Amino acid sequence: MTNTTVRLSMMMFLQFFIWGGWFVTLGTYLANTLSASGQEIAMAFSTQSWGAIIAPFIIGMIADRFFNAERILGVLHLVGAALLFMMYQASDFNAFYPYVLGYMIAYMPTLALVNSVSFGQMHDPSKEFGKIRVWGTIGWIVAGLVISYLFSWDSRDGINDGLLRNTFMLCAIASLMLGLFSFSLPATPPKAKGQTASLGQALGVDALSLLKNRNFFIFFASSVLICIPLAFYYQNANPFLTEIGVQNATGKMTLGQVSEVLFMLALPVFLNKFGIKKTLVIGMLAWVLRYVLFAYGNADSGIVLLITGIALHGLCYDFFFVSGQIYTDAKAGPGIKSAAQGLITLATYGVGMLIGFWVAGQITDAYVSDSGHSWESIWLFPAGFAAVVLILFLLFFKSEKVTTDA
Repeated sequence: MTNTTVRLSMMMFLQFFIWGGWFVTLGTYLANTLSASGQEIAMAFSTQSWGAIIAPFIIGMIADRFFNAERILGVLHLVGAALLFMMYQASDFNAFYPYVLGYMIAYMPTLALVNSVSFGQMHDPSKEFGKIRVWGTIGWIVAGLVISYLFSWDSRDGINDGLLRNTFMLCAIASLMLGLFSFSLPATPPKAKGQTASLGQALGVDALSLLKNRNFFIFFASSVLICIPLAFYYQNANPFLTEIGVQNATGKMTLGQVSEVLFMLALPVFLNKFGIKKTLVIGMLAWVLRYVLFAYGNADSGIVLLITGIALHGLCYDFFFVSGQIYTDAKAGPGIKSAAQGLITLATYGVGMLIGFWVAGQITDAYVSDSGHSWESIWLFPAGFAAVVLILFLLFFKSEKVTTDA
């Protein structure tokens, strides 16, 4: 590997190590250490959505026009390090929430910035980017393994002793490292320097014309709706596994990222053989199956069901969201490809997930019992919801052949 490749790989590794190092166990930490309710936990997870909604302003209207990408990346991660440290010190939810909100507003734009820095150094991104991006997935996996198997912060004793608080300190240190390291990355000057952008352009409004196409509208609506079941996984999976007694839950959840890499390799084969509709259907069907497995699995004889549900993460994510990005790129004209991707991101990780976290909080609070939660009822809700979305998609989305310029 070249020196530049090594540096970009380190950047990706730290970028996703930071996110995976605290976000996966957030629900467990809030419920057990800060005694947060389901709705309060939903508020904390919803900060990801607010960050996704605000990110286009930072990237589209500021970073792309006035600052080098690597410099604003460094500044945002240094700010993030300070906010993570404040999250580490917070003693109750009311003190914690403003810091997590501020952090996600700072962090979500960096997801696009690390891509910009990477693409800026590549001659053929379609061949080179995957080799860099995979180190982000490895970073997420390593974070989970460190928390579970090296420090045991998510063990029952660790949770009772409040050791999950240390995840924020760990990630603050990693964020400080990435913030400083970012200033040594290759210069990535703003490509749109001197140009002005309207609010609509920054938010991807130019791509709204795509919604006039019936098939794309069905796909767009399905993407927003399927984010409601997705929110249940992000918000409840780790607390669920921990509460029912699964050992090293965070480490076991990294199997989802391993499967993400494997199914990513399989995705082109499925797209070419089965087409976009069947590929998207497989992805949505995996959501239904995963939550049914969660509903009826347990930490003893049913552990295989839980592990299988976790391993389906790659199929759920890659076959719907990644293939959906490919479909969006194929449907968008040359002048609105970036706007179309921005619109999908805003609609899913912004609006869709925001609704999803709220619904997940309401459902979780509705099934609290003296011994914990009625998890079977909680997981059957997103299973049923995903099934309805799947049926509607099957009925109204017509098969079509997709070609892309990539």
